[in-house]
Amino acid sequence: MAYSLDLAGRVALVTGASGGLGEQFAKTLAKAGAAVVLASRRTDRLMALRAHIEAAGGDAHVVAMDVTDHASIKAAVAHAETEVGAIDILINNSGVSATQRLQDVSEEDYDYIFDTNTKGAFFVAQEVGRRMLARANGAAPGTYVGGRIVNIASMAGLKVLPQIGVYAMSKAAVVQMTKAMATEWGRFGINVNAICPGYIDTELNNHHWKTEQGQKLISMLPRKRVGAPTDLDALLVMLCATESHFINGAVIAADDGFAV
Repeated sequence: MAYSLDLAGRVALVTGASGGLGEQFAKTLAKAGAAVVLASRRTDRLMALRAHIEAAGGDAHVVAMDVTDHASIKAAVAHAETEVGAIDILINNSGVSATQRLQDVSEEDYDYIFDTNTKGAFFVAQEVGRRMLARANGAAPGTYVGGRIVNIASMAGLKVLPQIGVYAMSKAAVVQMTKAMATEWGRFGINVNAICPGYIDTELNNHHWKTEQGQKLISMLPRKRVGAPTDLDALLVMLCATESHFINGAVIAADDGFAV
């Protein structure tokens, strides 16, 4: 007898889906049965990902979204719901980083990180959350009342590391944002949780792990290894599933024990 989590009939919006963790999140949710809406500025990458998901038997759609532009967020969410249906699941994944000592951070550097990681994440969740609230209050159509929002924070939001201080600050804000949304929206059946990934090997940082500095960092990790994007699959699906109705406001480290 097997236990399975089925997302069939659900619509999931994944921001930052054009690469890295976002790409894997989209593939995972499609494999679990959800209709996946892929959102990013790089729509050429999204089209290739959609073709990959459809070739595997999944259901995927593409919307252009710039999370630093409020009008773009509103237009993308409206487009997604018009084309696919009410959004049941949001994977709030868009994020950027920079490696700098704090004394070298300019106002432009600070805004670059916070505009995407904190402000952008908030207004994406707000736009989707408003629509989930409207369905819960009977003011908008939808077969599924409630919802699942998964904010992708970082273990850096729990454990500050040198030279990524502003990034850590932005992700710590996402952790508190998650708790605030869970507190206000939980009674409407909208569960808001956060995943705090540790060091994950993606196309964006793969080269780093082969350098002397990267190897030194790996030697400092609890089990001397970095994770793979697939290592987050089970946690992601669990937080999106109907069965996770009792999990709200959780901030879950998926970092191989690094932040302990």
